[in-house]
Amino acid sequence: MPRTLWLGTLRQWHWISSALCLAGMLLFAVTGITLNHAAQIESRAQVTSRTLSLPPALQRQLQAAAPEHGLPAALQDWLEQSLTIRLQGREAEWSEGELYISLPRPGGDAWLSLEIDSGALEYESTDRGWIAYLNDLHKGRHTGALWSAFIDVFAGLCVIFSLTGLWLLKRQAASRPTTWPLTALGLLMPLLLALLFIH
Repeated sequence: MPRTLWLGTLRQWHWISSALCLAGMLLFAVTGITLNHAAQIESRAQVTSRTLSLPPALQRQLQAAAPEHGLPAALQDWLEQSLTIRLQGREAEWSEGELYISLPRPGGDAWLSLEIDSGALEYESTDRGWIAYLNDLHKGRHTGALWSAFIDVFAGLCVIFSLTGLWLLKRQAASRPTTWPLTALGLLMPLLLALLFIH
């Protein structure tokens, strides 16, 4: 491959990876700051509690055939409609006629508890706000498989962006004397901080 074509391909990989990384880099940079100063950033959790009763027909159905695992379709439909939640893929924990489902999510948490004999349902939802939501995206906390895959792809693009940038720095180093000192500083600064001040 001719040198000019190879260099053009390198530049193309660099700008394409930078374009694809832009939104993710901004998200992870900003949430890096908010996570680093989590103690100084106040967030007031909003807690919502609800109590409901099973419809008598559904209660009789569950009493006749008490589930030990899984979530019966009729019960799932009623819970989703009554509480405006999604239960697909959630683990239903049964213990002596009582159901408990944990519903963690980015930026919040929720749970429900149902006793079949009394028909009493308790539901509690906690919302910690947008900053907590974005921080949880940064950490990949309760975000699901698709977001986890996005983080992997994003990390790969960042590696491409960094390595092609390094190669372009090498190409420009002869005409810019501060290239390697600044690159070395960028490498040594976090290394020295970690070695000297983190124990």
